[in-house]
Amino acid sequence: MEQTALAAAQDIDFSLVALFARATLTVQLVMIILILASFWSWGIIIQKLIRYRRARAEAEAFDGAFWSGEPLDELYEQLGPEPASPPARVFAAGMAEWRRSHRQDGALIPGAVQRIDRSMDVAITREARELQGGLTFLASVGSASPFIGLFGTVWGIKHAFEEIALAQSTNLAVVAPGIAEALLATGLGLLAAIPATIFYNKLTEDSEVIISGFEAFADEFNTILSRQLDAA
Repeated sequence: MEQTALAAAQDIDFSLVALFARATLTVQLVMIILILASFWSWGIIIQKLIRYRRARAEAEAFDGAFWSGEPLDELYEQLGPEPASPPARVFAAGMAEWRRSHRQDGALIPGAVQRIDRSMDVAITREARELQGGLTFLASVGSASPFIGLFGTVWGIKHAFEEIALAQSTNLAVVAPGIAEALLATGLGLLAAIPATIFYNKLTEDSEVIISGFEAFADEFNTILSRQLDAA
């Protein structure tokens, strides 16, 4: 009898597609949610890796132009009021406020340095929001996917026990398919959660490094303007 049960279990298709097809509707929905979350996470991960690499290259190129010795007014004219790169936009925000702080007679309106600093802070906040967009979704997938998969597993095991009760048998041909379908949900949950958690930590650190570079530039730029004001 045991050999007959083993032979019956060997005839069962345990491929991923077959396990999905045999699962209950609830478990299938759980699997679909986890698969979609995994693909969406990888889309965000790839997009952010490309975006951060470009941001670092743009910051390096702008630093070279800013410290080249070219007059800041000429650099601002070349870049325009809405440059393409994030560090250039921070610079443009500061320069725009610097120009607005001059009266028609050439004198500066009091509090110019504070307004310039606030303008660059607003620009940095805007760039940070764009850089970190989507990371919250990665964090949610990393934290919630294992529990969603576990819910699918619990539901699948419940269904497996119901099948055992109806068949009044505990041989492998009855037990194995239901348990395998249930465990597949947990596996998909981990498959979605592990990359999301790893890359959330990495991308969060990368974005903070890039944003800290913007803040350091804003401080240096503000120092330069303050020095010019003091000299004047």
